[in-house]
Amino acid sequence: MSVDYEVTYILRPNFEEAEADERIAAIGEQLKQIGGSVLATEKLGKKRLAYEMNDVREGIYAVMRFQSDAAAAKELERQLTLNEDVMRALLIKLDKHALAAEKAPPPIPTL
Repeated sequence: MSVDYEVTYILRPNFEEAEADERIAAIGEQLKQIGGSVLATEKLGKKRLAYEMNDVREGIYAVMRFQSDAAAAKELERQLTLNEDVMRALLIKLDKHALAAEKAPPPIPTL
């Protein structure tokens, strides 16, 4: 059974724009090879990290939304931890409440 997931990961900051795009595309291809399907990928760009990791102060953030079964999601998470270009990765399962909240119109502010 396919479930919606979202993975946010941080690439090392020493990549040029084209190299970062290639790395992001390669991660999407890895997912397809293990049975998942990419719904959307967004590169957020280079940002300052909340804390320094191994003397690195910035990273290239990317978010990928995908559908897969639990085994493929777990395998993608494992591959990201082994990938030397990825400094950190966070995989979350999107539940029906998160998806519904995303589609709902924003609340009207009260004064």
